Amino acid sequence: MKLSAIAEHLGGILEGDGEIEIKAVAGLKEAGVGDISFLANPKYAAHVEETQASAVIVPADWDRSAKCALLRIENSDQGFAEAAQLFYEPVPAIQPGVHPTAVVAESAQLGEGVSVGAHCTIEEGVVIGAHTVIQSNCVVGYKTVIGEGCHFYPLVSLREFTEVGDRVIIHNGAVIGSDGFGYAVQKDGSRTKIPQIGKVVIEDDVEIGANVAIDRARFGKTRIGKGTKIDNLVQIAHNVVVGEHSVMCGQAGISGSTTIGSRVILAGQAGLAGHLEVGDGAIVGAQAGVMKDVPPKDFVMGSPAMSHLQTKKLIANMVTLPKLKEKVKQLEEAVGKLSGEGSI
Repeated sequence: MKLSAIAEHLGGILEGDGEIEIKAVAGLKEAGVGDISFLANPKYAAHVEETQASAVIVPADWDRSAKCALLRIENSDQGFAEAAQLFYEPVPAIQPGVHPTAVVAESAQLGEGVSVGAHCTIEEGVVIGAHTVIQSNCVVGYKTVIGEGCHFYPLVSLREFTEVGDRVIIHNGAVIGSDGFGYAVQKDGSRTKIPQIGKVVIEDDVEIGANVAIDRARFGKTRIGKGTKIDNLVQIAHNVVVGEHSVMCGQAGISGSTTIGSRVILAGQAGLAGHLEVGDGAIVGAQAGVMKDVPPKDFVMGSPAMSHLQTKKLIANMVTLPKLKEKVKQLEEAVGKLSGEGSI
């Protein structure tokens, strides 16, 4: 595709040869002849002058030179995303119907336009809403109910009695409704499994990343609220309740019976103890260890987690400890010389 055509599509200002043939998109460091790249973060500005790309998408106010063609766009990040779409080969559309290798129980109810991929298992009593796509090697357990317009990527497992709303997206390898981690300790120290007889409820417009595990409730429901987005490798334990439109980043872990409010953000690797409450609009920083309730709209960091301002002061003080230790040593030596007794 000619660079001039890309410029016209994006509505940008082209500086350079519009006849250049662009074949692919790439990062500034990786790009070569025939590639188009972009600059969104000023810290990488020097790479524009060094890149081997044939063209670079830059912000409209870019004021440095380059040896390649430039395409000025107000939002260069968004512009590159749109350019990438021009070179993206879409996956063939998934057609409705049940693949011959899928096993679908006679009592299962499939709505209009449902697609069930190769080697799927749909167990007894399952209900699947219209236009839902279930790709290859998925398992949908006994009496699970799935809404309309959902998309489950390969290798998703939904255990028995799970309830899923409309337009839910679940990515590869996620396990929804496995047993909660609950055991009774006996007098001899052994542990006896506590039956986990509850279920998982996923509300409308939730997206669940790859290899996420959401445990069924010991009793009652583990619930994920409407519009919540869950990144890869997140663990949500039994009887956890998550409000609407919250975000959980990769490797976050939530212990049993904790309640997460609406519009909450859990950053990567945040860990929450059980039986806590995190209020609406709160933010839990990366790798924070939350051991007590978090008030609404609060921002906590560190382990154990505390106010982000308090955590920053603590970290700043820790950085100065080596200097403080050296200063104390010098003072000890000075006092020792004055007293004639040597070091204290």
